[in-house]
Parts: sequence; C-alpha cells; structure tokens
Amino acid sequence: MIKLLFHFLNIIFVLLYVYPGSILGYFIYDDFNKQPQLTSDFVLSSNHVYAFLLLSILGLLSYLKSQKKIILYLFSISIILELLHLVIPNRSFQFYDLFGNIIGVLISLLLLVLVNFWRKK
Repeated sequence: MIKLLFHFLNIIFVLLYVYPGSILGYFIYDDFNKQPQLTSDFVLSSNHVYAFLLLSILGLLSYLKSQKKIILYLFSISIILELLHLVIPNRSFQFYDLFGNIIGVLISLLLLVLVNFWRKK
C-alpha cells in the first residue's frame, strides 16, 4: 500500500512541477500565478521541504531493500524537477526551492538512520 501511495504521489509531483503555472493556486485561489504557502519561507522553500520529506519517507519505506537506488532516485528527481523550471513557461528556477527539495530528502534520510539506530538498541 505504501509503495502504491509513493508512486501515486510521485506522479502528482511530476504533474505539479511540469505544469506551466500553479495547479494548486488555481484550485485554492482561482489564480494560476499564485502559489499556496503552508508556512513562511526562511533560507529555503518550506513547501518544498515538506513535499520532498513526505515523498522521500514514502520512497524509503517502499524500497527498504534497494535503498541506494531509491536514494539516488530521490536526489535526482529533486534536482531534475527544479531544473525543468528553466525551460517550462511561467515557471522559474529558484535555488531556495532546489535547496528545499534536497533538504527534504536529507531530513528523511536522517530520520531513517535514527529509526534504524533506535531499533538496534
């Protein structure tokens, strides 16, 4: 079930990232140019941290036996999806979004390491 949820969320992410505008902004604000914001941004985009934290946790739980491949995939998708904003109309590449993506993946890895450490005790 977790694997299915991971794949579904992964497809949703790709659609949200490559669409030339904000689909969520349209549904919430009736405006493709306005992006919904869960919490304030600091040095990086908090929305991106939350999104990639969730995606990464689901991915890591889904593929526990092939962790190296899923970790490589999660870092790759977090970078590639943001780089695509360089060529997608009405989207813009932003470093703090990219860093938010990467930090979300890193936090999920840290959580996995901590859970594994506590299990061994």
